[in-house]
Amino acid sequence: MRIYTRTGDEGKTGLIGGARRSKADPRIAAYGDVDELNASLGVAATSMKDASDLARLRIVQEELFQIGTHLASPDPAKAGVPLPGPETVKRMESWIDEAWDRAGPLRRFILPGGCAAGAALHLARTICRRAERGVVALSSRETVDPGIVLYLNRLSDWLFAWARDVNARAGTPEPEWKP
Repeated sequence: MRIYTRTGDEGKTGLIGGARRSKADPRIAAYGDVDELNASLGVAATSMKDASDLARLRIVQEELFQIGTHLASPDPAKAGVPLPGPETVKRMESWIDEAWDRAGPLRRFILPGGCAAGAALHLARTICRRAERGVVALSSRETVDPGIVLYLNRLSDWLFAWARDVNARAGTPEPEWKP
């Protein structure tokens, strides 16, 4: 089997279930943003020094794949995989609290940066926010499980807290914004 199919040459792509849509469709944009977020986490993984950080990152990548699968299917029954549930959001909230406690209080606005892993997590956070906006836009036109927006919202919070935590553990000062 070859990677190219030529089925998208006219600007359309297939969804799970067989429907075809424009590559500019909000559903395609939403799962494309989630895919970009997942790829950015793959880049962040290349800088991770701690095995438990890498394990958590891989868990999130798996969950993002589940979310992308649901977004690629207008009929959730055809997605074939479960969505991360409320227990996943609670787990992520505990990760946020843990990272925030280690990083310490935020006294000023900070600029994205720090060590390579911290900077990569800040980039992933901004991509996550875009993915969230795309899913919200899609949900104003079509039915989308509200748990997806909740997950992405919490994930962006964790990525911010985690970037600060990774920078703190690396001994890398956070660049402060100086207005």
